[in-house]
Amino acid sequence: MNPQGAQNYLRTQVLTATPEQLQMMLYDGAIRFAEQARPALAAKSWEASYNAISRSQKIISELTSSLRHDIAPELCGRLAAIYNFIYRKLVEANVEHKVESLDEAIKILKIQRETWEMLLKQLGRQKAAEAVRKLDVPAPEARMESICMQG
Repeated sequence: MNPQGAQNYLRTQVLTATPEQLQMMLYDGAIRFAEQARPALAAKSWEASYNAISRSQKIISELTSSLRHDIAPELCGRLAAIYNFIYRKLVEANVEHKVESLDEAIKILKIQRETWEMLLKQLGRQKAAEAVRKLDVPAPEARMESICMQG
C-alpha cells in the first residue's frame, strides 16, 4: 500500500472508531513503537530508538491526560499510576539506553492491552444480550428448550 493510501486508511479508522476502539488503537501504537525501539537500542542506534520511544511516550501521555478522574477517581488513580510507571520506564530506556526498562514497559503495556481486549469482549456480549432483550427474542437455550418441550 502506498504511504498516502495508508494515511487515508488510518484516518478513516480513527474517525469511525468508537472510544473503546480508539483506546485499543492507542495501546497497539504504544506497543508497536516500543517494540520498534528494541532492536534500535540493541544496535545502539540512539536516534532511531529515541524517535520510537518518544512516540510511545506521547501515546502514554495521551492515555494519562484522557483519564476522567471526575467519573471514576479510584480507577483513574490506579491507571494513572500504571501509566506513570510505564512512562518512567520508557524515559529510563531512552536516557540510559536500557533494553530491560523498555521490556518492562512493553510487558505492562501488553497486560493493559489484554485487559482492555477482555473488557471489550465482555462489553460486546452485554450489548448483544441487551439487543436480544429489546427484541424480546429468547436466548438460544430457551428456544431449544421450548422446541424440545413441544415435541
